[in-house]
Amino acid sequence: MSEFFHPKLQAVNALEPYRLSTTWSTGEELEVDVSNVMRGPAFAEIRKPEVFCTVHTDGFSIEWLDAELGPDNVYAWAKEQAGEVSHEMFGGWMCRNKLSLSGAAEALGISRRMVSYYRTAHKTIPRSIWLACLGWEVTRPKARTLPRELPTAREYAAAHA
Repeated sequence: MSEFFHPKLQAVNALEPYRLSTTWSTGEELEVDVSNVMRGPAFAEIRKPEVFCTVHTDGFSIEWLDAELGPDNVYAWAKEQAGEVSHEMFGGWMCRNKLSLSGAAEALGISRRMVSYYRTAHKTIPRSIWLACLGWEVTRPKARTLPRELPTAREYAAAHA
């Protein structure tokens, strides 16, 4: 886990098989379904309900026996499953569009510091910012001027071919 990742995992409890209740330093209590991850061979033993319920945190990660999940991933999965935008989605947008902190800040009309906060989960990403990310990706303005309309499907396909 990156030392720059902000929310710290404070507690974890097993719910029904393959669901966890997590408590974070932000005060958030999030439930997360980890069934997709549990399908892998490394988690074969943990799929047993009596083992899954032994989940605990060592202060950094979510652990069972000799296996663990990184809290940054679990936090992102929980946010996404709750219908919110995660820092991983924001970072993915930056990566897909080859944007630096400065480039993303300019694209969204926000400070470089706020881009850093969003990318490292120090701040919750507002819905309006995520919609701006998606809009920017669709229109890809070439200059500092904003487009007056969305591209047609054909124009979009040609621009992203």
